Amino acid sequence: MELRNLKTFLVVAEHLNLTKAAEVLGYSQPTITVQIQALERELGHPLLNRVGKRTFLTPAGKTVKQYTDQLFLVLQHMEEELNTLHLPVGPLVVAAPEFYCTHFMPQILKVYVETHPQVNLQVISCTSQETLRKIHSHEADIGIIAGVSSQPEIFSTIVDMEEFALVASPNMIKKRSMQEALAAFPFLSYQEGCNLDGFISQCLLEIGYVPPSVIKCSSEETIKRSVLNEIGVALLSTALVAKELGTGELTELYRFSKKAETSLVCLERRKGEAAIQTFIELVKDVWQTVGEE
Repeated sequence: MELRNLKTFLVVAEHLNLTKAAEVLGYSQPTITVQIQALERELGHPLLNRVGKRTFLTPAGKTVKQYTDQLFLVLQHMEEELNTLHLPVGPLVVAAPEFYCTHFMPQILKVYVETHPQVNLQVISCTSQETLRKIHSHEADIGIIAGVSSQPEIFSTIVDMEEFALVASPNMIKKRSMQEALAAFPFLSYQEGCNLDGFISQCLLEIGYVPPSVIKCSSEETIKRSVLNEIGVALLSTALVAKELGTGELTELYRFSKKAETSLVCLERRKGEAAIQTFIELVKDVWQTVGEE
């Protein structure tokens, strides 16, 4: 059964006039007649009756119209659904550490929502480790983390290379050399399993620093606030402490030669989804510009 013949029948059934149906479809009237006759032969029932100059649907025609209306409605819904596969729609949950959420996300989200208003965005502030866990458990669709992920099921793409410095409160190093300050105060670091564990070890090795004691903190912001409260020294992103270094609230003891990656992450099998893909493309395009503002 040809959809073309069914479509012709629907137009004829709507107008009940072969001449009008031919105008709507762009066919000749004889073509309309041939298609209706072919459909009637296939179905085994007459679909139209004529009384004088008027055309009527037969009982079989009314039944066929009822189901053909439903058929084309389903086809319309199918086409609409297929079209949405190429458009970012629905919810998109983004997880990232607090610094990225406050410093980068507002401007990125503004541009993304203006471009893709049909996406419902939600931002979750959490550590890099928690970001990866949320992606695995489908609590987040995409994340931004410090470092990279080597997990095979995780797609990871670098968006930035961050500089890191060893910082302390000015009062902590007053009348002390750097080595004396490092020996006198604990080292503030991330909790075990942090993506930056290897990077931190390499940085400490660069200056031959073996901390006298280590205090583990849950986030970058906690570490920064602890340094400001003169609890210890810390290795932090220069972007995270740029304001405090500028105002003199913190002092840079040493800037490391090695840089740490900032990465966008999502499940490998989901990286092609329209909402995720467009978010990745936008972040990679504007990250550096936003970071410089």
